[in-house]
Amino acid sequence: MFFPNRPNRLKFSAAANIRNVIMKTNDEITAIATDVIEQEAATVANLKNMIDSNFAEAVSLIFKSKGRLVVTGIGKSAIIAQKIVATMNSTGTPALFMHAADAIHGDLGMIQDNDIVMLLSRSGNTPEIKVLVPILKMRRNKMIAMVSDTQSYLAQQADIIINAYAAHEACPNNLAPTSSTTAQLVMGDAMAVALLECRGFSPSDFAKYHPGGALGKKLYMRVSDLYLNNEKPEVAPSDSINRVILEMTSKRLGATAVTDNGRLLGIITDGDLRRMLVSGRTIENLTAQDIMSANPKTIDENAMAVNAFHIMEQNHITQLIVLKDNVYAGVIHIHDILQEGIV
Repeated sequence: MFFPNRPNRLKFSAAANIRNVIMKTNDEITAIATDVIEQEAATVANLKNMIDSNFAEAVSLIFKSKGRLVVTGIGKSAIIAQKIVATMNSTGTPALFMHAADAIHGDLGMIQDNDIVMLLSRSGNTPEIKVLVPILKMRRNKMIAMVSDTQSYLAQQADIIINAYAAHEACPNNLAPTSSTTAQLVMGDAMAVALLECRGFSPSDFAKYHPGGALGKKLYMRVSDLYLNNEKPEVAPSDSINRVILEMTSKRLGATAVTDNGRLLGIITDGDLRRMLVSGRTIENLTAQDIMSANPKTIDENAMAVNAFHIMEQNHITQLIVLKDNVYAGVIHIHDILQEGIV
């Protein structure tokens, strides 16, 4: 309720807080940021000492499971749990996120009998975790604890302990989750990659889970998906230069193949035409074979589109002749690839 005759205490308090703020210099800010990175880097470096038989057992348990991996946590650990779930799903390990607070208010219904539950908590002693753990034990779901304190309640109750030890938060008050959540994130990545290797997860498998965006297109889009949208420029070796220019202009690819009864002989590009004009040669009696570049760069229609781009980039060209069963099939242009956002 608003009382016009009363002072605005909220504004006064905010103003007082602003007056107490001490702005840091650029050098001080840089030093603070550097210290945070050094502290978190030290935490991550120490994690390699935490990779033990328990870690391997957890990975094996998940790999052999007929169910899913349910990852849960509270607060900032819940956010890291969501990221771990996303990484697991994208690399072939079925996973889902369950917020620890919501779990005891109905979300436990998402857990199936064969599911493994991984609980993330720095302290391992939060109230939500203490409520959730006995319920999971009653359900007989296997529990993996990712904790910083291996003597905590959660660690003592879990089937397997993953030690994501963080000696100190990067926060100067040792309160805001910083180093501890970084440790959880890195351990989650280590598990996901280990599982990926166990599954023999290939780039083609990765493409199945990433069909959208530039990453997906790099992994699944082939030359045949692009060049068929273009017209097929083609001239005979005896065709006149005028005929060559008309073919290149009408097909609008900046090049044309030179063929003889379907056999590829060469390519003529805009650059070839310019070089011919600069040379001062008269064009009346010239034919396509007089100015073509023999042995042009080619690519099979089943090759990945990103490979076509790399060939063009390495050879400083903008078109590639496409072959189907070693027969001239068309032309792919660098713009075709760029428009798809593949690179």
